[in-house]
Amino acid sequence: MQRSRVAFTALVSVTALVFVYLIFTVFLRTPSAQMEAGGLAQKIFYFHVPSAYGMYIGGLTCALASGAYLVRATERRNAMARAGAEVALIFGALVLVSGPLWAKKAWGYYWTWDPRLTSLLLGVMIYAAIVVLRAYTADGEAERKFGAALGVLGTILLPVIHFAVRLWGGNHPKVISKGGGGLGHPAMYHSLYVGFFAMTLLTIVFIWLRTSAALDVSRLAELEEEAADKGLL
Repeated sequence: MQRSRVAFTALVSVTALVFVYLIFTVFLRTPSAQMEAGGLAQKIFYFHVPSAYGMYIGGLTCALASGAYLVRATERRNAMARAGAEVALIFGALVLVSGPLWAKKAWGYYWTWDPRLTSLLLGVMIYAAIVVLRAYTADGEAERKFGAALGVLGTILLPVIHFAVRLWGGNHPKVISKGGGGLGHPAMYHSLYVGFFAMTLLTIVFIWLRTSAALDVSRLAELEEEAADKGLL
């Protein structure tokens, strides 16, 4: 337990330092894009794209833990499935908020029913449904398995979101993917890679924290049941 706390504290510290460096390099060392790409607002890109990556990590964690729970139910697998869905929802919401802020500056409007944006919205709604389902329904075996099944099915949308631009086109820009225009400066790529690293660390922190919290709640519920059975409550 003590080693786990030390490791978690070290992880949080490293994550904080990486984010400080990310903010420094994005706003003080990375040149602004041309005005047609959003100018200064284009710097949202270095947080927007890594946030989508964080959503993918959370969604994949939810799917793998949910699938493992359906094979053999354990408290840890259930907790990780819940944590993955919550993290996917958080980062998906960040993508939905940051994207329109950049789009307004670059294109003149906040939202369009672009294939990627539409599929992203649907994916975020699915993870929101999982979180609500697990938070406001009973915590019985049937409810857990239904939530796990939804977690597995919801992740099917992740590759659809990622490849939507290639499959159906739309207004969403292609920057670093195949056929994209590129970033145009080595410092831009550096900031993007640091952003990916920072969001990966933050995703791990959130999943670790939420998994531990869910396990603690489960242990507390077990202790309350034992106390009730012994007539202590």
